Amino acid sequence: MARLEEMEAFLRTAEASSFTAAAERLGLSKSVISHRVSELEARLGVRLLNRTTRRLSLTEAGTVFLERCQRILSDLDEAEDLVINQGKALRGVIHLAAPLSFSFQHLQPAVLDFMADNPEVEISLDLDDRIVDLIGGGFDMAIRIGNLADSSLTAKRLAPSRLAVCCSPDYAAHHPLPQHPDELVEHECLLYSGRVNGRTDVWDFRDGAKDLSVRVGGNLSANNGEMLMAAAIRGYGLTLLPTFIVGPALEDGRLIRVLPEWPLVEGAIYAVYPSNRHVTGRVRAFTDFLASRIGREPYWDKALMEKCKEAEGRP
Repeated sequence: MARLEEMEAFLRTAEASSFTAAAERLGLSKSVISHRVSELEARLGVRLLNRTTRRLSLTEAGTVFLERCQRILSDLDEAEDLVINQGKALRGVIHLAAPLSFSFQHLQPAVLDFMADNPEVEISLDLDDRIVDLIGGGFDMAIRIGNLADSSLTAKRLAPSRLAVCCSPDYAAHHPLPQHPDELVEHECLLYSGRVNGRTDVWDFRDGAKDLSVRVGGNLSANNGEMLMAAAIRGYGLTLLPTFIVGPALEDGRLIRVLPEWPLVEGAIYAVYPSNRHVTGRVRAFTDFLASRIGREPYWDKALMEKCKEAEGRP
């Protein structure tokens, strides 16, 4: 048991590059974590971590040992999970990170319904539009939207994430709407400043097999899509947002689509997990529940897709 405790203390410290963060993750004091790592190094006769006043880093031996520790502890977690949950109700904690707007509109009801069906499962939610460190933060999974760039994560695609350029009917009544993406420069555009990859002031379209990137500008930017949607509804300009945010406003007429014949460069909605950590049964069950609830064709896009079919004269 002592050896496993030492390995876990080392693993969590290495993942977070911090004794303090590891202590918080394990619910122990910093001194206990530091002592366990020191005991492990003494027993092995090799230094695993380089310690400075500013940061911790792995030694060459520590890098090799970390990979084995991850594998051993992941196998142990999987074995315990299989035994504990075999033939029983799901139980335990899911540490989940997700973006704000998607969570308020779509994840919130899914989480509450899942918990109603699985009363022994606890869910700890961290809502933030910024990308969080899954490993350092001790998260079991996260919802990510867009194009994934971090190859150290395991990902499951849940649904497409479609985008729409839109504005209010009032804005359209007072401003000739663009017929080509290049004409966006003549309009006030409401900009999403929370993009991780790419520039805030660039909107990407498809022009046949090529990408067409258009630089836009405006007086309002925000890192929250609902804020931009509210501004667009009040006639402040054009905005580019995911349909999981603007779908209801497009359906009830508070917003209208702009440049609908120009496809946008789009991404997807993913459930992502640390690749070095066992995915527990409760996390798999929640992911499957969420995927089933959203549907292969997201429920928030159904009305929009019907309108597209009607406009194209398709049955």
